[in-house]
Amino acid sequence: MRERARSRAGARVNSPQLKLRGVRKRYASVTALRGVDITLAPGGSLAILGPNGAGKSTLLRVMAGLAHPTAGRIEFAGGKHDRGQVGYLGHATLLYPELTARENLIFAGRLYGVNSPQARADQLLAEEGLGEVAERRVGGFSRGMAQRLSIARARVHSPKLLLLDEPFTGLDEPAAQRLTERLTTLSAEGHGLVLTTHEISRAARLARSAVILVDGTVQESIDSDAMSEAELRAAYARALEAAP
Repeated sequence: MRERARSRAGARVNSPQLKLRGVRKRYASVTALRGVDITLAPGGSLAILGPNGAGKSTLLRVMAGLAHPTAGRIEFAGGKHDRGQVGYLGHATLLYPELTARENLIFAGRLYGVNSPQARADQLLAEEGLGEVAERRVGGFSRGMAQRLSIARARVHSPKLLLLDEPFTGLDEPAAQRLTERLTTLSAEGHGLVLTTHEISRAARLARSAVILVDGTVQESIDSDAMSEAELRAAYARALEAAP
C-alpha cells in the first residue's frame, strides 16, 4: 500500500504542468481550434506563433479556463484547473481606470488571497518601473504603462503558470528588455510560461518549445532546449507553406 502511494505521488510530481488533447473550439459557424495537442512540462516554456486569426488568443483563453473547449480535454498537474496557480494577460487590461496603479494591484492581490498585498504591489510597481506613478489613476496611463501594470497584475499572486497574450504590445524597447529578462528569470526559477508573440527573435530567446498555429491547427512544433531563431523561422515558413 505504501509503495503504491509513493508511486502515485511520484506520478503527480512528474506529470505535465499542462496537457491538451484534441482540443476544439467553435463559435457558431467559426471553428477557432481544430484538434490541438500540446504538452507543457513542469517549469516549461512554450511560444505560440502564427498569423493573425490563427487561433492563438482563443487557445490561451482555453488554457486559462476563460473559454470552454467544444471538444477535447485539458489536464493540469495536480488535477483540476486552479486559477490561483495561473496568471493570465489578455488583450483586455482587466484594470480599473478610476483606481490608482497601486490600488489596482492591491485589489487584485486581495482577490487572490495574497499575504501583504500592499507590499507585493509596491514590489511589482518597482520592478515595472511604475513606482513614480503608483498613486496616479490608471485611466490616464499610456498604452505602454497600462501594459506594464497589466503584466504586474498577472504576476501579483506569484502563479506557477503564466499565460501571456502578446505581452510586448505597447512596450518601448527598455520595457520590453526588462520583461524579457524577468520572464527568463521566472522560467529559470521553475515557473511555467506560455506566450503568444509575433516577435520570433524574442520567442526563440524565451521559450524552449514552440508551436506554429495556422487556421486553428498546429502545423509545426519544436521541442528543444537549444531552439534557435533560425530553426524557429524555418518552422514558421514551413507551416505557412503547408497550410491549406
